[in-house]
Amino acid sequence: MFYLLSFLINFIRFTLNNKFNLFGVMETLFIGKNIIFLPEMDSTNSYATHLLKNVNLHEGTVVLTANQTQGKGQRGASWDAQPERNLTASVILKPGFLSVKNQFFLYEVAALACYDAMAEILDSSQIDIKIKWPNDILVNKKKIAGILIENNILNSQVNWCVTGIGINVNQEIFAAGIQATSLKLITGNNYSVEYVLQLVCKHLEKHYLALMSAKYTTIHSVYLKRLFGLNEYLDFEVQGSVKTLLVKGLGETGLLMLEDETGTEMQVDVKEVKWMY
Repeated sequence: MFYLLSFLINFIRFTLNNKFNLFGVMETLFIGKNIIFLPEMDSTNSYATHLLKNVNLHEGTVVLTANQTQGKGQRGASWDAQPERNLTASVILKPGFLSVKNQFFLYEVAALACYDAMAEILDSSQIDIKIKWPNDILVNKKKIAGILIENNILNSQVNWCVTGIGINVNQEIFAAGIQATSLKLITGNNYSVEYVLQLVCKHLEKHYLALMSAKYTTIHSVYLKRLFGLNEYLDFEVQGSVKTLLVKGLGETGLLMLEDETGTEMQVDVKEVKWMY
């Protein structure tokens, strides 16, 4: 009830005083056409999930905040973003056409959307942009974006999906030990968070429509071309020890395929391996 009341109050405030002024500007069919903005919230993914349990939201609705106080990442990590300097948003999708066994394609289309947005802003011929499995975008081997997807499953299909996207836009200082960068640090220029969101929504819709058309082979092929470390030997921490392994690609369900020096292949989940690049 709290989230429903909060949603109604803030939706009215947003429509009366639209800080981001994106209505009528978003060049998409449905992704980003409806935006719920709150100046501050704990987590856009958590807020979107609670809303879905109480409100029949349109597919493509974006939950957006300027200050995310408890952002979530993979492996229980937090997503740390300075207020009003980064994109912190969640997109609601309703891929009822997608079976559970193919749900990793949601990560692939979200990663490709973020990749394409970064490539549109940056000169990809001069700057190395890669997708690091399963959910990060790297620029010159530093993290610039992260994705966290939370799915609701019904009858072996993906009923709805909350796609959390965080992109470092204008942040210049990161905590010690974090290999991160931002658009500002790379180019020296400030960027409109609204503009970055528009690009992400545009490219996410493009790849999501391809997914709706069951273009699995095409999506996966493009994803692999962008994959960090593909066909390279890199160091990984596996079961507490560091091993040099060959990145072979992904298995059918999205697990990372690695090969040791003896030619033995393994498939690992995100909790079983840590990149040591």
